Amino acid sequence: MFQVKPMTLDDLPEVLAIEEQCFPVPWSRSAFLYELLENERAYYCVAKTATKVVGYVGMWVILDEGHITNLAVDPAYRRKGIGRALLEHLITEGKKRGVRFLTLEVRSSNLVAQQLYRKLGFYEAGVRPGYYQDNQEDAIIMWKGPL
Repeated sequence: MFQVKPMTLDDLPEVLAIEEQCFPVPWSRSAFLYELLENERAYYCVAKTATKVVGYVGMWVILDEGHITNLAVDPAYRRKGIGRALLEHLITEGKKRGVRFLTLEVRSSNLVAQQLYRKLGFYEAGVRPGYYQDNQEDAIIMWKGPL
């Protein structure tokens, strides 16, 4: 079992460990600190078991749009509904903050993530060629809305 809660500074060591496992170009501690302490448009939450953080998601709220910045689940906890629960929580939280549309970028090779996003009502809206710095892979732009 797990619960979805707002991310706190105490969650950062575990969030950073997941970030390192999941992304070839992970966000730094300072990037997360900025998001949590200074970015008034940011909202981040974590999925926590009784003992550890097992996933997280974040978004920026800009007018009536929510831009999902990152979503990651500890590889040992995948396929347990954590990513879906995090996104559903983000959608609910977005609505509370006046979000009508959500957008994100996903690697063109990340078919598992694309499938999850489609199940939650996201659709492909375009491509950002060479978006990812590590290998110049294209990003699929996906949108959902109106919520």
